[in-house]
Amino acid sequence: MAITAQMVKELREKTGVGMMDCKTALQENDGDIEAAIDWLRTKGLAKAAKKAGRVAAEGLIGIAGGDSKAAIVELNAETDFVARNDQFQALGSAIAAAALGTDGTLAAVTAAELPGTGKSVETAITDAISTIGENMALRRADVLSVESGAVASYIHSAVAPGLGKIGVIVALESAGDNAKLSALGRQIAMHIAAASPLAVDVADLDAQTIERERAVFAEQARESGKPENIIDKMVEGRLRKFYEESVLLKQTFVIDGENTVEAVLKAAEADIGAPVAIAGFIAYRLGEGIEREQSDFAAEVAAAVGH
Repeated sequence: MAITAQMVKELREKTGVGMMDCKTALQENDGDIEAAIDWLRTKGLAKAAKKAGRVAAEGLIGIAGGDSKAAIVELNAETDFVARNDQFQALGSAIAAAALGTDGTLAAVTAAELPGTGKSVETAITDAISTIGENMALRRADVLSVESGAVASYIHSAVAPGLGKIGVIVALESAGDNAKLSALGRQIAMHIAAASPLAVDVADLDAQTIERERAVFAEQARESGKPENIIDKMVEGRLRKFYEESVLLKQTFVIDGENTVEAVLKAAEADIGAPVAIAGFIAYRLGEGIEREQSDFAAEVAAAVGH
């Protein structure tokens, strides 16, 4: 397969590895970007345990919620200038409120009525595009709820109440003191925003993710020349480290920097008055996974003047 400059550029942006190493990785893996990333990792050239797409889209994350239910949405726009627009912010808040009355699917939120307008969310976005003059899109939405407990939230880089660049909602199940549970939930949500876990517990991790890490770790051990009877132990040790970095309950709580999140929950139970369990979480980072088309400004200027 022919390796193009664009493929090399994409792999370099995802891994931070040099151009020639990226080209070699692609050649060794028939142009498969994901396989090339793993190949680079086995050679010790790329870390990339958790790859995040380059954040390029503008807009806002919006959250709305009560004690036992919360909704989170991402409303995108073309420029940060529009994201600071009062009308756009009001629309983001209203869509989050509308999402709260749905099951959280994008189709349901798009069809929901925007509070106090008599319009659907879809129509309201279309109207805002006409008024503001910039393309907009509701990219995603989710809802979390509990029968007994609290759903807490956190907005990072807030530009208005419930609106910002990073948003997290987390559901805690407990029959204990709701106010104390909500306060704990907010701290957990702040931790999630900072630590970016992939799942609540090891059992919740995607099986393919675990197998992929296992394969990479095993190949790394073989590359170092270790005998096969040692490789399995090395792989298990590295998997434990991966869990500590990627699983919420195993992560070190960023608020105190000492205890695991699991230990923090256990210690809080005495004060809250009942067992506490994390039922789930949703974390949005504005524009994650969306790539803005890159332009060569110097080339554009040269073309404009006819060179």
